[in-house]
Amino acid sequence: MVRFSLLKIKKFEEKSKIINNWNKTKFLRNTKLEQKGWLIDIIFCIEKMKKQNFTLQELYTFVPYLKTKYPNNNFIEDKIRQQLQVLRDKNYLTFESRGKYKIKV
Repeated sequence: MVRFSLLKIKKFEEKSKIINNWNKTKFLRNTKLEQKGWLIDIIFCIEKMKKQNFTLQELYTFVPYLKTKYPNNNFIEDKIRQQLQVLRDKNYLTFESRGKYKIKV
């Protein structure tokens, strides 16, 4: 019989940080379902980088992943830029300079 350990190292976050992270994505509640999928996928890609500051080129490394999720979309890079604009307008991130973004804390 194989046993798996259920105990993992837990990282505890401050309550204020958890609430802040929750509030950053509150806007998704009022977003149309077809737009929500893209926004969630782009947020996932951004968070996967584990960086507060990132570039558009770094986000483009997720194009193959997004292509598997949206095989009929031939304009993935355009969609990434569009979703970054939405996330900027929703105060999830800021546009720092050409091709450079920062997640709001």
